[in-house]
Amino acid sequence: MPFAPEYVKYVLNENFEDAKTLFLSPLMAIHYAHLAMLARQGIVSRPDARRLRDALDSISESDVRAAAFDAGFEDLFCYLESLLAKTCGDDVAGRLHTARSRNDVDMTMYRMRQREFILGFLSSTFDLRRTFLDIAAEHRETVFPAHTHTQPAQPTTIAHYMLAAVEQLERDAVRLTAAYESTNRSPLGACAITGSGFPVDRQLTSDLLGFSGPTGNTYGSIATVDYLLESASAAAVTLAGVGRIVQDLLLWCTAEFEYLRLSEGFVQSSSIMPQKRNPVALEHARAIGSKALGQAIGIMLSVHNTPFGDIVDTEDDLQPLVFAMFRDATRAVKLVAATMRRAEFDAQRLRTRAAEGWITITELADTLTREHGLSFRAAHEIAARLIAFCRQHADVPLAAALALVSGEVAGSPIRYADERLAELLSPEHFVRVRRTPGGPAPEETARAVTVSRTTLAHDEAAWTDMRQALEAAEERLRTETTSL
Repeated sequence: MPFAPEYVKYVLNENFEDAKTLFLSPLMAIHYAHLAMLARQGIVSRPDARRLRDALDSISESDVRAAAFDAGFEDLFCYLESLLAKTCGDDVAGRLHTARSRNDVDMTMYRMRQREFILGFLSSTFDLRRTFLDIAAEHRETVFPAHTHTQPAQPTTIAHYMLAAVEQLERDAVRLTAAYESTNRSPLGACAITGSGFPVDRQLTSDLLGFSGPTGNTYGSIATVDYLLESASAAAVTLAGVGRIVQDLLLWCTAEFEYLRLSEGFVQSSSIMPQKRNPVALEHARAIGSKALGQAIGIMLSVHNTPFGDIVDTEDDLQPLVFAMFRDATRAVKLVAATMRRAEFDAQRLRTRAAEGWITITELADTLTREHGLSFRAAHEIAARLIAFCRQHADVPLAAALALVSGEVAGSPIRYADERLAELLSPEHFVRVRRTPGGPAPEETARAVTVSRTTLAHDEAAWTDMRQALEAAEERLRTETTSL
């Protein structure tokens, strides 16, 4: 019975085009790996295996990608079967499908493509980490006012801020690497649900396709999608974190702040207001990242109420969303990295703002506690009263004001020279004395930059190992099929 034209138009044709774009290459690799295993296990004879190998070799991927959907074939898998049958006959072509199902084939090719997406996105986060580390190394002594509750709170440094972002990205790398490991397991051999009565070698096909190993339970191999949700979740966490940083960077680009100036290649002017320098690159990064975050949530919504069984038909429509999510996530992160590599901070303006609004006053309270034995609450009260007094009596010298309010709180005046108070309340001093591990003191941020560069080198080496393992598997697969 022919398919209804509406079903063809709205489902089969769309899925066929998506499959050609996303899954043709992994599907062909699966065919070769399964064939090699069938031959090695004696499930298919060597002569038939060679004929199948030659038939697979005759398929032109470029021709397949150019082919229009034929309603006589349900999907790309069936279309490729028809090409094999034309070359080596129905009997021989039909032997390739021994001991497998579209369920385990499809789930395998989905994982093969997804692991590439994860590696690509992970690599983009390395670019951003390197960019932020370079900024941190350059700006270890560039003070600026950090905010809490959207209000200036305490001085810190650009290095300290960037290192906080880097540590978050380091944890993102841990999550994405774990997602890669969960994804990089081969369902091939699970067949439809229960595996096969044939003596298949799942470890062999797993090795030939570059997986870390086969999946376990055959039911779960074709039913579970937690591996997909794990990678979508890891990507979503990364996007949320980067998005918050981009929000700050855009604020810093405003005329009201003027902390950050993007280079000419990353801004646009207005069609009628020539004075404007619109930070469009970061605006696009924010929009693209938000889009990708929405797509990650869409992935979860698409699968959360599907039965715990055959997920393949759902994934036909889901996989383009997975591709789009990783593509946009990677675009957003790469764009932020490229934009910030060429951006400039206005160190003088940052310093000026860091000295305003009494945001260094916590250090005066700390000093009173350290040097005069006051409780911090008493010292905090002195500091608070000092601010209030000075706002009402701007003509009174700071040292005199401190002596007055401290006498009210502590019972006797505490005296410092004006020069000493100016030093205590400077943003540079505030930062310099905060040598807490992970703090903003320049020597501490220098140490942290070194540690994070080492971590980045380690993560990049692990990424290279994963990529090389896939390339080595491709070579093993070529050798195995050639030897048939």
